[in-house]
Amino acid sequence: MNQPLAYVHPGAKIAKNVVIEPFATIHNDVIIGEGTWIGSNVTIMEGARIGKNCNIFPGAVISAIPQDLKFQDEETTAHIGDNTTIREYVTVNRGTIDRGKTIIGKNCLIMAYCHIAHDCFVGDNCIFSNNSTLAGHITVGDYVILAGMTAVHQFCTIGNHAFVTGGSLVRKDVPPYVKAAREPLSYAGINSIGLRRRGFASEKIREIQNIYRILYQKNYNNTQASRIIEAEMEATPERDEILQFIKNSKRGIMKGYFSN
Repeated sequence: MNQPLAYVHPGAKIAKNVVIEPFATIHNDVIIGEGTWIGSNVTIMEGARIGKNCNIFPGAVISAIPQDLKFQDEETTAHIGDNTTIREYVTVNRGTIDRGKTIIGKNCLIMAYCHIAHDCFVGDNCIFSNNSTLAGHITVGDYVILAGMTAVHQFCTIGNHAFVTGGSLVRKDVPPYVKAAREPLSYAGINSIGLRRRGFASEKIREIQNIYRILYQKNYNNTQASRIIEAEMEATPERDEILQFIKNSKRGIMKGYFSN
């Protein structure tokens, strides 16, 4: 249902039961799936690919060109997965030639004033609290929570089920299943509350805790810790995921407990 005071470009592909409120603007080369609600004063720019049953609140700008001086107006996109909510004044930039697209997964909640820059890949079931900011080329796993005012450096990776406390500056990669806090950002235990809420058994949580004790609390370097974890811990999907994350980290993972 399009309000007469909204502008929808004839080249946009809008499902029949999408609601577009007054003063919204939908540009050319936009696709919006069934059941999505577009609030007043939302701007959906070229290259947006918005899934089903999304809610986009007033003032949000989706798929604006990247804030990157190397951008040469190449054809790129910004994708928002099904059942994702984008709150007021969120900005999501489309990709550059590097990855070609920016992605926010399914069932995410992106709270007011967040910014997701070009070429970011955000997984499913993530929650970004108010004013959280991703620079370009960042990868975020599934079930990641960023508390308010978190700022993530370009090219960083945040693993599945990680929790980053409010006001954090993320300069290094954050491994899966952990809590990250303090300044500089450091390991603050595993995200046991989040894991319990998602159905992880107590035995699995203890396994993850034991892996991170070796990595962060035994004074080993990452290479030594990885060898010990691989040799002494039973092979499980979680163990292998953590080891692979450490191996693949390009910026290096965040440090252990930080002492003043």
